[in-house]
Amino acid sequence: MISRFFRPLCILVLVALGFAGAAQAADEREYVLGPGDIVRITVFQNPDLTTEARVSEKGSLTFPLLGAVSVGGKSTSAAEAEIANRLRDGGFVRQPQVNVLPLQMRGNQVSVLGQVNRPGRFPLETANMRLTDMIATAGGISAGGADTIIFIGVRSGKQVRREVDLPSLFLSGETSSDIVMAAGDLVYVHRAPMFYIYGEVNRPGAFRLERGMSVMQGLASGGGTTSRGTTRGLRIHRRMPDGALKVVEPGLDDLLRADDVIYVRESLF
Repeated sequence: MISRFFRPLCILVLVALGFAGAAQAADEREYVLGPGDIVRITVFQNPDLTTEARVSEKGSLTFPLLGAVSVGGKSTSAAEAEIANRLRDGGFVRQPQVNVLPLQMRGNQVSVLGQVNRPGRFPLETANMRLTDMIATAGGISAGGADTIIFIGVRSGKQVRREVDLPSLFLSGETSSDIVMAAGDLVYVHRAPMFYIYGEVNRPGAFRLERGMSVMQGLASGGGTTSRGTTRGLRIHRRMPDGALKVVEPGLDDLLRADDVIYVRESLF
């Protein structure tokens, strides 16, 4: 009897918690107003109160009858509630229904620079935009871009710099590295590491260095050796960490490093 009595109650509690979680998730997706944003404010059945205003550097805007209203750092729904409460408390509108619509979002922006298809500054259109969202907004990483993304921002009053391995983020399913963006963040994509081939190869030149690429794979990128070339006596000119240039004789299964220069000799026989 007890379990039969409590079962409907438990279901009601779970449903209520589900609605609360959905409401919280929806609130997290809302845009947060910031300095420089331009918004249109309308009050239902009060067209004379329709206003377009800019959020000041102090986070406030000017609204008819109310004067300065602080909206900076608030979601659009919170700003709507703030204006509605003040209209009601001031006796201006009995049951105000307020709508705040961002027209130009300039206050909360992130800079995306380097090897992306559309570098620039982009607004945080929702409150929980992540690093991958910003890369997508910038058109994705260009053909010459690296797989590692450099993030610079301020968290808890401290400067933060992180390097995020984008392929590992997706392949491992570990989303903790997919940083939630904040106003003023900087995202930078460096150029992809390169290696170079010259000598007796079919396509000498510069090539993108893929992860775990061997010398043999590097030669294949260059179209392989010519009819006069040989893989014997290969030379790699390699810049060492101390800046010194070193010439090494690699095996075909050895791994290439960034900025390696492979020289393929002509066969003597």
